[in-house]
Amino acid sequence: MPQYQPPLRDIRFVLHELLGVDQECRAIPAYSEVDAELIDQVIEEGGKFCAEVLYPLNRSGDEEGCRYQGDGVVRTPAGFPEAWQQFAGAGWPSLTVDPVYGGQGLPKCVGIVMDEMMNSANQAWTMYPGLTHGAYECLHAHGTEEQRKLYLPKLTSGQWLGTMCLTEPHCGTDLGLLRARAEPQADGSYRISGTKIFISSGEHDLTENIVHLVLARLPDAPEGTKGVSLFIVPKFVPAADGSLGERNGVKAARIEEKMGIHGNATCVLDFEQASGWLVGEPNRGLPAMFVMMNAARIGVGVQSLGQTVVAYQSALEYACERLQGRSLGGPKAPDKPADPIIVHPDVRRMLLTQKAYAEGGRAFAYWLALMADRSLVHPDAQVRSDAEDMLALLTPVVKAFLTDNGFACTNLALQVYGGHGYIREWGVEQHVRDSRINMIYEGTNTIQSLDLLGRKVLQDNGAKLRKFGALVAAFVEAEGTREDMAEFVNPLAELGQKIEKLSLEIGMKAMQDPEEVGAAAVDYLRLIGHLVMSYFWARMARIALDKAEEPFYRAKLATARFYFARLYPETAALLQSARSGAGTLMALEPESF
Repeated sequence: MPQYQPPLRDIRFVLHELLGVDQECRAIPAYSEVDAELIDQVIEEGGKFCAEVLYPLNRSGDEEGCRYQGDGVVRTPAGFPEAWQQFAGAGWPSLTVDPVYGGQGLPKCVGIVMDEMMNSANQAWTMYPGLTHGAYECLHAHGTEEQRKLYLPKLTSGQWLGTMCLTEPHCGTDLGLLRARAEPQADGSYRISGTKIFISSGEHDLTENIVHLVLARLPDAPEGTKGVSLFIVPKFVPAADGSLGERNGVKAARIEEKMGIHGNATCVLDFEQASGWLVGEPNRGLPAMFVMMNAARIGVGVQSLGQTVVAYQSALEYACERLQGRSLGGPKAPDKPADPIIVHPDVRRMLLTQKAYAEGGRAFAYWLALMADRSLVHPDAQVRSDAEDMLALLTPVVKAFLTDNGFACTNLALQVYGGHGYIREWGVEQHVRDSRINMIYEGTNTIQSLDLLGRKVLQDNGAKLRKFGALVAAFVEAEGTREDMAEFVNPLAELGQKIEKLSLEIGMKAMQDPEEVGAAAVDYLRLIGHLVMSYFWARMARIALDKAEEPFYRAKLATARFYFARLYPETAALLQSARSGAGTLMALEPESF
């Protein structure tokens, strides 16, 4: 059966050779003691935990699933609580957390490596700590000093876990429609009532307490999203010293029956006069929650990166072992009754597609985590500002582009297996099921596309996009004179110019018809995804060209050439489709569908 092997060599390539993370750390006082040796030790130990503890629970957790035992009690699959205790006991939840609250204070561009490996090994299990990091970030940014002192050390140690409670039965993306109510009490607390659905990690047996961050409305709140507030609603109400008090009025009504991620307890939660405490300002809950949501959106992109990697590893192993037919160019394994299927061109196309999107996606995600580090703690204010702009612009892209690619790549892995992929025995079909949710939750990929084009590009007349374009232009100028870089630099430069022109065209059309934004948005986001992917593949090719005598770099160069020859050409169709306008989409009356 396939086994997950953390891709440490490629991870080190991205961190040290492509991004120069250890040099970046030296420029940031908060990370000045972080060097390449420490980073490598952390990711090596993390990889062992993922391969030896989490991956063996992936299939059994999927088959067993979580169990609702009545009266709000939920049990996770066998081995999950023990894995959590081992994870927390080793200090992994505190990896990138502020030392003030018991954290280790490592950069987010190191933490994201652990996120990738954990999601490759077991996405359903990884969702428990994943959401907790988002809750931590939200309270760290918007909680009172008292709230931070009470909750953050417990979240950091892994003694408590957190959730994000937004969706209700009648509203998903449109949070302006939510109905959960918050009634103020004389002691400064609130009574929260309502029902939330699709709550990942909503109830479980991993920790003694669960900290729910809940969106609800105050009695005098204005309509729409401007009337939404955020509240802490713990499962057990803690005393000031962190000891647990009475059980709160929040209970799991049932577990959702899902297509995948069966090992994560996705719950319907009923809040019945539950005690809650306001986070941030009244009616300003969405800006506070967006700290958590943006972290979660990057995290979901990394979930699909992890699924792409493990599915590719499985498909590659199978392709090298499965004997089927002969090569069109003549037998490649004459001593065997047939050749391994990796000799066939289309099998190689499927494998290389997975490899290119995995390695390019890793570069993209890790670089975006580096931007998060710069935005938070870099000593130069202009560097912080530029990094914040890159995060704002590209968070919807890393979520949507990587999750679209991840689902496509897990499907390709299944296709490599053929009929054996479609049955449960080989395990690859689980990757398809698990990765499918990533295109939906934390804001569907269409919502990410509308956010990118409507808010992040058109709203500031392309200022943020031009900042990324300046990175591309600087690279093109620096490398454009190298003849051996032409095959990478020329298409990158061309795509940047075409996107600049397209952005202006869409902006002009949208001034006459707002529907033009919705019509172009999905294609537009994918074009930006390819611009980012082209930029990083060109940079990786630049490094590989000078070291091509080594097998690792020859493989990197070959994959870069595959990307530009086989995947980049999608941009031509996307440009044409994005320009086609809203007319053909909006002409048909609803009753005529």
